[in-house]
Amino acid sequence: MAKTDKKSEVKLKKVLGIVFGVSIVVGSTIGTGILRAPASIAVLLPNKILILSCWLLAGLYIILCASSYAELTAMMPKAGGAFNYIKKAFGTYIGFAAGWFDFILNVSAPAFFCIVLGEYTTLLFPQLQGYDKAVGIGYLTVFTLLNLPGIKTSSATQKITSILKVILLLVLVAGCFLANPQQSSGLLVPQTIVFNGALIISFFKAMQLILGTYDGWMAVSFFAEEDENPGKNIARSYFIGAITIITLYLLINGAILYVLPLSSIAKSPLAASAAAAVAFGSWSSVIINIIAIFSVISILNAYMLIPSRILFGLSREGFFIKQGALLNKGGTPYVSLLVCYVLTLVFIQYNTFEQIFSLAAVMLTVVTAFSFASLLILRKKEPDLHRPYKAWGYPYLTILALTVSLVLFVGFAISDTRSFIFVVALFLISYPLYRLVTRINGSVIKYR
Repeated sequence: MAKTDKKSEVKLKKVLGIVFGVSIVVGSTIGTGILRAPASIAVLLPNKILILSCWLLAGLYIILCASSYAELTAMMPKAGGAFNYIKKAFGTYIGFAAGWFDFILNVSAPAFFCIVLGEYTTLLFPQLQGYDKAVGIGYLTVFTLLNLPGIKTSSATQKITSILKVILLLVLVAGCFLANPQQSSGLLVPQTIVFNGALIISFFKAMQLILGTYDGWMAVSFFAEEDENPGKNIARSYFIGAITIITLYLLINGAILYVLPLSSIAKSPLAASAAAAVAFGSWSSVIINIIAIFSVISILNAYMLIPSRILFGLSREGFFIKQGALLNKGGTPYVSLLVCYVLTLVFIQYNTFEQIFSLAAVMLTVVTAFSFASLLILRKKEPDLHRPYKAWGYPYLTILALTVSLVLFVGFAISDTRSFIFVVALFLISYPLYRLVTRINGSVIKYR
């Protein structure tokens, strides 16, 4: 038993700071979703002001969420994020289910990013046409190897790629606002909105895509254990990162809506590319390809780190094989990272943009709802826990965040029954899997 306890207490290196915290939020959130989603949303919503309002509304929701998450993360700075708080509040089984939900949600993402990287790279280098998937696997392999040596190399890569991504996106925004728009009426065109059942369904579908694009804002929670001063840095990382993302998203959407009529945006698979054509002319395809590649490289690096931290945390708690908690000298959970690499190779065969984003949004509302409920329970159940940061507006804003999450989940269940059925099926099979893991790792779980 003593040996099992010792293994379960393995901890990651505390070498990260606020710069990494902000860069991981920006890097894990802003990807090709913001370049592709505007087109899908333009199909759903008939009004530019309504579209921008949805992006702002989702951003305010993220700020609301970040406040409650900051308290939980600073209170329990452990690798793996939300499942730690949920387990403490609701017990072992719910913690197990939430942890695996979170892992599946995050481990499937790199497959999509690798496919997109393959597509954009072959556009820049036509001689690679026909090898899109091989190029994507090449990116996956390179970034796995980059992250294997240790967290310091991973941190440096994340900071550099996140900064370059922000700079390139601002170049796109500036180019659009300095260009002559294709529409003389500009951005503020009042269009009649008929509020009916169809529009409400479309609203929830649009919010589902938007929240899928915002997914990643809670990335700080996965690396809290590696922060050198979590009590000070975590809340700041959440808020600075969230405000940066919201600002960029509003600017990018505003720029696209400024230069293109809504009908053109809806017809363009990649709205940002059509906007760049107006802003940069013949150079547009090269510009947008470079922006897309750096955006995806940054988010791919982040998502090579995130699921491996979740799997490390699950392994340490006895929710996966004990080898998943092994660390190399650089502080990398290398077995977990390699497992994620193999799973991503499998997922590469089955990803599409809308399916991944839609499923991510549904699963995200489940995990965040349980997290907010955990904060309410732990304030009463564990009032003496050290809380370096306390959520503002508690309990009212936490209850509001929980309510919004539940409303979104219900809305998504109605508007996307396929993702809802998948989530329900996953939850149903989680209990027999939990019983199996309990039997195999009973000694670990019993004493946690």
